[in-house]
Amino acid sequence: MLIANYPSKRDCKANIGKPLRYTETSMFSPEYLANGELTVANRPHITGLGREWFGQITMENGLIKAVK
Repeated sequence: MLIANYPSKRDCKANIGKPLRYTETSMFSPEYLANGELTVANRPHITGLGREWFGQITMENGLIKAVK
């Protein structure tokens, strides 16, 4: 699961069409996909942003296409 560097899901949705601001969490291999579905969360104790939230992000050509 990637950490999305947005204070809220609403703020993440406002960035559709832009590159994802994220932090990798896996020590084994990168989780980021330029094309596909990503599971993300904001962890305020790590990012210092907003509150905790979780979501699914669809990426297309390195840009956010949808946030669920």
